[in-house]
Amino acid sequence: MTEQNIKDILSKINEPILKKDFTSLDFIKNISLNGKDLSIALGITEIQYEGIDKLRETLTKAIKNEHPSIENIDVGFSLGVVNHKNKKKTELLPGVKNTIAVASGKGGVGKSTVAVNIAAALVKEGASVGLIDADIYGPSIPMMLGVNKKPQIVQIDGKNRLVPIVQYGIKLMSIGFLVDNDSALIWRGPMASSALKQFMSDVLWDELDYLLYDMPPGTGDIQLTLSQTLPLTGTIIITTPQEIAMADAKKGLVMFSKVNVPILGVIENMSYYLKPDGLKDYIFGEGGGKKMSQDDKVKLLGEIPINTKIRESGDIGTPIVIRDPESIESGVFDSITKSLIKEVNLMNVSDVQNPNVEIIMDS
Repeated sequence: MTEQNIKDILSKINEPILKKDFTSLDFIKNISLNGKDLSIALGITEIQYEGIDKLRETLTKAIKNEHPSIENIDVGFSLGVVNHKNKKKTELLPGVKNTIAVASGKGGVGKSTVAVNIAAALVKEGASVGLIDADIYGPSIPMMLGVNKKPQIVQIDGKNRLVPIVQYGIKLMSIGFLVDNDSALIWRGPMASSALKQFMSDVLWDELDYLLYDMPPGTGDIQLTLSQTLPLTGTIIITTPQEIAMADAKKGLVMFSKVNVPILGVIENMSYYLKPDGLKDYIFGEGGGKKMSQDDKVKLLGEIPINTKIRESGDIGTPIVIRDPESIESGVFDSITKSLIKEVNLMNVSDVQNPNVEIIMDS
């Protein structure tokens, strides 16, 4: 029995969420054969998939049917991330599988709070993650992640490259690392756009499953530069329940759609206040994000409550999913992140060829 024999068997078994086989998805992470003992490490979209024991049983049975001499088979699962295949993206960011903009039409909706917590939650799921603070004029990522230092500069092939700062397992780059805290950037649009381009081309990102962009509010130069420079996997639109916020968020959604950036979903932040008795108080209105997702036929990834602990966590530089991982609020971010992982994989999987599958696992 060879490694190719195992890959041939796995090419006949579907990953249960994406309905594509493990081999064509490139979800085979390791195959190790030691005598009559076989160990396989596979990727899967949902780590907590409820049918994982049945899937493991199906895989084991399929292998033993063709190779009865194998006595012990160990099948392990970790997060599987489908690569967004695009030639231009590969040239600019060769080691990055997916690039995602976190955007809104207006300021003050908690976009950076959502970005840092999703980044941290992705790391918890087992992903390799980078985060670019694309809000050149008002960088907040350094404070929200408790970073107060400058990145190293190394020379590669005669060119200076920035080494991203790593915090909580997230690779970071922000203009806030490069200028004094009290300095105000008085730049015209092209200068800000140039800085963003440098964060893509002059930073050693290496291998990443996801590179997130915490965008500035609005639909200006930075948004257009990003969408025209790099083929984004997609964007997440952040809104709050108020009518004015949703109207502005709609503008952001329309802009990204016009430049052919897929909308991965909408997140409604400050959705409600959870009272001590468990009832929800919809301080700023109710159902806005849901209505927006229905009207524009995009997924509602989640509704985040307004909560002092979320704000405090950002102020002290420790996202709530790290500071209080068992809290209700962390659970909301975790749920949003799992939905995001699934949406990205489903969007990318249409580019993966699926051979004739003989053994099908249903979710």
